[in-house]
Amino acid sequence: MRAGVKSEDSPRLDSPPLSGKRVYRMDGMAKLRAVAPDAAARPSRDQAMDAVRTLLAWAGDDPDREGLLDTPQRVVDAFGEWFRGYAQDPKDELSRTFEEVGGYDDIVMLKSIDVESHCEHHMAPFLGKAYVAYMPTNRVVGISKIARVVEIFAKRLQTQETMTAQICDAISEVLKPAGVAVLIDAEHQCMSTRGVHHKDVTTVTTQFTGVFKTDPELKARFLKLAGYG
Repeated sequence: MRAGVKSEDSPRLDSPPLSGKRVYRMDGMAKLRAVAPDAAARPSRDQAMDAVRTLLAWAGDDPDREGLLDTPQRVVDAFGEWFRGYAQDPKDELSRTFEEVGGYDDIVMLKSIDVESHCEHHMAPFLGKAYVAYMPTNRVVGISKIARVVEIFAKRLQTQETMTAQICDAISEVLKPAGVAVLIDAEHQCMSTRGVHHKDVTTVTTQFTGVFKTDPELKARFLKLAGYG
């Protein structure tokens, strides 16, 4: 069953970072570190719209023609939606946990979570599915929260490899399970609509920790449940 994800209102590009929120970046071997956003360094909404007008002119069109008059506003609004993950903290989604699980002692897995992200090299979309599992120790989290963690990291400029590691690290750091497994399968439009123009080619990335890394049978079981075994 596909996990449903309800999108929140997109932040405006001229809005200051939310108080107390942290932006996560990669540091060394896929470790998360919190970086305080610099509100003073962020361009205003008007500056962002001017940048869109410049790109329209550079592409060879007239930013002042009727069909493009509202394009800068629409693009800025779209960026606010596509990249809203910078203003969100995955730890907030994982903070509420439950200890009463009726003696359940097996993996918890979400399949076919929608991934809608943008390549940080060309800012082209890459679209696909994520499969995430963890082996609880003494607590679990609401299943929708796992899907939200995927969404938060996807709504940033990314590489698929980095995003796979970030999702895995966030769940490991907060829930402290016995192990985490993440698989992402996505098509990159920077490859299908430009450059080599290879369509129907997808990229698969995986990350395993704990028992998923040390137990070959458990890893194989995860891959089989994901449809890759």
